[in-house]
Amino acid sequence: MDENSIRQRLLDLKAEVSGRIRAIDRDIRHEGMSADWSEQASERENDEVLESLGNSSEAELAQIKAALLRLEDGSYFRCDECGETIPAERLELLPFTAHCVTCAEKMQA
Repeated sequence: MDENSIRQRLLDLKAEVSGRIRAIDRDIRHEGMSADWSEQASERENDEVLESLGNSSEAELAQIKAALLRLEDGSYFRCDECGETIPAERLELLPFTAHCVTCAEKMQA
């Protein structure tokens, strides 16, 4: 797992999540909303779900941007909490993670 492939994977994820956020924003603004009042009411019921998805996507985007910065400053492969090396398998599954498994579990507890 070399830095160029990691960078490209993070950039691809960044583009994907950014696209998802734009789509959610369009849906929340109700572009192309139906003229039928009952359909509009139904469309607005989904706003809460869309906002939740948007918020989690924004958080994911922030993590991806932070991972790109860590890659630039050389700290990408180290846990932000304990400083130990993050296993390659974990970075493969979660390329934007900043914590080893042990520290991540402690933070969730």
